[in-house]
Amino acid sequence: MSQLLSPILGNAELPLPDGRRLSAAGSLLLLDGAPLLRLEGVDGPLHCQVLAEPEFALQALAYWRFNCEPDCQRLALALPCGVPAALLESGMVRLDDGAPVIERAAFWQLPGLWQRGRRSAGYPEQMCMHASGRRHPRRPPKPQGEVYRRFDARLGALVSLRTLDIEEDLARFNRWQNLPRVAAFWQEEGDLAQHRRYLEMLAADPRVLTLIGAFDGEPFAYYEAYWAKEDRIAPFYAVDDYDRGIHMLVGEDHHRGPHKVAAWLGALAHYLFLDEPRTRRIVCEPRADNARMIRHLQALGFARLKEFDFPHKRAALMVLEREAFFARCRLA
Repeated sequence: MSQLLSPILGNAELPLPDGRRLSAAGSLLLLDGAPLLRLEGVDGPLHCQVLAEPEFALQALAYWRFNCEPDCQRLALALPCGVPAALLESGMVRLDDGAPVIERAAFWQLPGLWQRGRRSAGYPEQMCMHASGRRHPRRPPKPQGEVYRRFDARLGALVSLRTLDIEEDLARFNRWQNLPRVAAFWQEEGDLAQHRRYLEMLAADPRVLTLIGAFDGEPFAYYEAYWAKEDRIAPFYAVDDYDRGIHMLVGEDHHRGPHKVAAWLGALAHYLFLDEPRTRRIVCEPRADNARMIRHLQALGFARLKEFDFPHKRAALMVLEREAFFARCRLA
């Protein structure tokens, strides 16, 4: 049984996004040293003796197991005390011929552990007309502050997203945009005044959410998440009302590299799919000759549908389907 609980993570603990820590001791799963549940049985369903609040204890078990075993797709349980109704209602647990199971793809779609602040989910759908002549849903107010946090066991670091604050982030944004490698793709180099105008324009645009990515609290990247229906990309494919698009840059050289991209790109896609369950696709349009970025996107599950011409570049249309993301995502 200890083999089942011992993490394949290189350490004996797994931090939760809120700072508390899960650990294993024999057949016990612990939270900050206090028992959550005891497991019995190696083959077949796991027999769980719940020793703490049942909903959280089972959520923690799924989080632990899916982190420890990235190839594990479902967790079959035997629960002598029954399944908490709230877990059935949320979809975290479902009954398979009467037996409770937790599916990896369903677990990662629940926002509770990772998403912070206001979500777009549940905002009433009211159609309005964009200046381009396209009808689209009225967009919800933008969130403020931290919106997402998750521990990435492969990096051993917390990856988080927060909304950009112009006063706090202007100098950082200016430095990043003036890096030659960033300017080559973004073409937004300029002075502080120019970049303040740029960020103020985006802050006033309901189409765009500006985000800062951080590892263990250190800002390293800038992202723009936009509603694709109102964007210039819309005429180039069969756009849906809730498709989101992304623009991305990594500003700090020491946070570059494919292992870092896998962490932050997965986190960004995860956040956008959590934010609005009606979002079926995430799209982006890197320059068609940006082979490195296209490889990173394909590794996450983006498909390269075609090439097309924007006024300023030849672009590759990259599309990530919700179902494909959650079927293969390695968020642990």
